[in-house]
Amino acid sequence: MSTMGDGTRAVRAGLPEPQQYEPTLPGPVFAAHFHLSGEPTGPYTYGRDTNPTWTHLERAIGELEAPGESVETTVFASGMAAVSAVLLSQVRTGDAVVLPDDGYQALPLVRAQLEAYGVEVRTAPTGGDAQLALLERAKLLWIETPSNPGLDVCDVRRLVEAAHAGGTLVAVDNTLATPLGQRPLELGADFSVASDTKGMTGHGDLLLGHVTCRDSELAAGVRRWRKVVGAIPGPMEAWLAHRSLATLELRVERQCANALALAEALVGHPEVSGLRYPGLPTDPSYPNAVRQMRRFGSVVSFVLADRGTAERFLAALRLAEDATSFGGVRSTAERRARWGGDAVPEGFIRFSVGAENARDLVADVERALAEAVTGS
Repeated sequence: MSTMGDGTRAVRAGLPEPQQYEPTLPGPVFAAHFHLSGEPTGPYTYGRDTNPTWTHLERAIGELEAPGESVETTVFASGMAAVSAVLLSQVRTGDAVVLPDDGYQALPLVRAQLEAYGVEVRTAPTGGDAQLALLERAKLLWIETPSNPGLDVCDVRRLVEAAHAGGTLVAVDNTLATPLGQRPLELGADFSVASDTKGMTGHGDLLLGHVTCRDSELAAGVRRWRKVVGAIPGPMEAWLAHRSLATLELRVERQCANALALAEALVGHPEVSGLRYPGLPTDPSYPNAVRQMRRFGSVVSFVLADRGTAERFLAALRLAEDATSFGGVRSTAERRARWGGDAVPEGFIRFSVGAENARDLVADVERALAEAVTGS
């Protein structure tokens, strides 16, 4: 399937070999245990270890992460379960790790836990490849690109080359881009990690995460961590995720096109400052993004005058819900500073662009901006 297009690959990824009178995508397997006489040498023994529904999904994600290559994917109950599995399966007391200081809001929680375990944590911004300066004797480098919510993009190949030269492992949080926008393993990373709650499944109705590796030993450590802590997805969630992958290219193509249309409409808008979208040729992230990304994601960020203006804008939107998360087919937007933890202004808006008609969405945003400013 390595020569097939993204759409073909997405609709066929992870399907089992055809069997007469059997469904093309088998339904979810709900089982805590399996028939198991004699020595436990088969693939399915106990529901915390393996499940046929996970197997199909893991194969599907692997085919999207690295078409035509042999990789191993492990699915988790959430994106944070996947993030924690990589860090906590690879790092020991006395090790050093490098994290972005502008990444996902829950990363500081992971940092605190690592430090409690006696791990040295170093942080630097995503932009300007600033993490390069902190790599000496580090066990693992964690990259998030594009960063959330600031949308900075670093040069993954450059960082990987420098890290590997010093024996440092590299993990890339690819949540915002999805494998159809960026393939971290092709860029040299050891781990490709994502919250599949977001764009991969795209409907805002389940929590899921995954880790994909080329190296079987690294993958075994991640899989063992899942078994130890029991951070397993439910079979229904895994089945729904696999079903959702069939429309991944359709969704991503539409959402990325809409995001670019919205970003272009906001360029030079008198009420908007700090506009960011990696697909805009004028964006600071564009030179890196265009070298390593095939699609630029569905998130646009910008800053309004103050908290009040931002809240009036969100309240005036009719085609975007005021909600957190991103990557869904229905547009959402939020004033990100309401959560605390992100170094953003009070009027900072993270706008997750959905699959609505671009003309309708842009018109809705422009009308909401006008109402927010006039207060009407």
